[in-house]
Amino acid sequence: METSVRLVVNGREHALNVRCDETLLETLQDRLGFSSVRETCGIGICGACTVLADGRPLSSCLLLSALADGLTVTTLEGLAGPAGELHPVQQAFLEQQAFQCSYCTPGMILSVVALLAENPSPSTDDAVAYLAGNLCRCGSYLRILAAVQDAAQRLRTSTVS
Repeated sequence: METSVRLVVNGREHALNVRCDETLLETLQDRLGFSSVRETCGIGICGACTVLADGRPLSSCLLLSALADGLTVTTLEGLAGPAGELHPVQQAFLEQQAFQCSYCTPGMILSVVALLAENPSPSTDDAVAYLAGNLCRCGSYLRILAAVQDAAQRLRTSTVS
């Protein structure tokens, strides 16, 4: 059985017929081709499938697409600027080398974007608590936390300028 949904993904509207048991993760990967949305655990505890839904982090493996109707979704591909420039959080992750295998990186970056939207000057403890739902199997946490502080500084500086 299928149902119709409308999603805005990375600024572009999509009208789709989805299976009633299809997750948002499957829709984003299989139907729309967003490779940054990754399945690992399938039960919402690792954060690899994190997207921003109406600006808030969401495990896309847990939400049925039929229930996502009307959401505005951002994937990692949607963070780049109009000329392809990296988002400040992406740039901070790159410069701080806050990744190894990079499998968790898209979800981690999107969670940091949400964190900094809520709290532009997070402490290390704030960042650790906010990112608790994103697991890095390579153990890059210290560099990830450095990237959070770097990105926070970049964003504060860019809004002051």
